[in-house]
Amino acid sequence: MIQKEETIQIGYFAKPHGIKGELSLVTDCDLFEDTDDPYVICEMDGILTPFFVESFRYKGNSIILVKLAGIDNEISAKLFVNQEVFYPADQVKTPSINDMGLKYLTGYMLEDKALGDLGVITYVDERTVNTLFNVDFQGKELLVPFADELVDSIDHNRRRIVLILPDGILDLITNYKLRITNFFN
Repeated sequence: MIQKEETIQIGYFAKPHGIKGELSLVTDCDLFEDTDDPYVICEMDGILTPFFVESFRYKGNSIILVKLAGIDNEISAKLFVNQEVFYPADQVKTPSINDMGLKYLTGYMLEDKALGDLGVITYVDERTVNTLFNVDFQGKELLVPFADELVDSIDHNRRRIVLILPDGILDLITNYKLRITNFFN
């Protein structure tokens, strides 16, 4: 039986494509080229279930049109709409931030090594020279600077980034967190 801890989410099925059971897989991964028997894993009725890929073709940079074995019509394909798609974690080459782009980090939990959890990244602002993570902290927005040299670790399986922020930044964020915490108490 496949355990969720052994997998990594690689994307999701957006919608059927055509009437012969093809599905649009939204993903940044390029997995199927490197294997003889490609498959994906979806959670069906609470059980992680493998589905073999009969064929696939690329439609742009982030969509792969996938034909799963046994899914031969639009009605069957609709059962997969909005399903998260997983793959064995040990078979996925973990991309670097440069390969993925920073926008991929939206939804990751941001943690400072000293302060702990700061919140979930809701937006990555790359419009200026200094990249900022917009972080949801107790319903309020924190702006946390990002640079490669601040990264302690990134865990893609747990969707978590640990930063080591400079003391001055920590003081600003800590004071902001204290003011917000006191406001809600």
